[in-house]
Amino acid sequence: QVQLVESGGGLVRPGGSLRLSCAASGFISTDYTIGWFRQAPGKAREGVSCISWRNGSTYYVDSVKGRFTISRDNAKNTVYLQMNSLKPEDTAVYYCAADRGSLSTIRSLWGYGAYGMDHWGKGTLVTVSS
Repeated sequence: QVQLVESGGGLVRPGGSLRLSCAASGFISTDYTIGWFRQAPGKAREGVSCISWRNGSTYYVDSVKGRFTISRDNAKNTVYLQMNSLKPEDTAVYYCAADRGSLSTIRSLWGYGAYGMDHWGKGTLVTVSS
């Protein structure tokens, strides 16, 4: 059974940076895609970024392009989300999730607002406020 544990959330001022980590245990094959999602208070969950475990290909939604960077460390079974130039509207609980679907399939589904994944972490809170 795959387990995902997020860490690295906290309070940061606008313009600041945070790095989130997603540590995976259990069986993660190279077929998996790992995604970062967020859910702001009173809003629906949305996809933020995803990465192919196999080849490191990445995808970002427009609202975070140029500010967030997703990366993976296969040896540590960990995926990171480096978040720079944070804005108050980035405030949310951030979740990582893993799915056996390809990155291209998952990004297509995100275009329809479909965010179903096979395995989910419990989330870490990011608050951007002065």
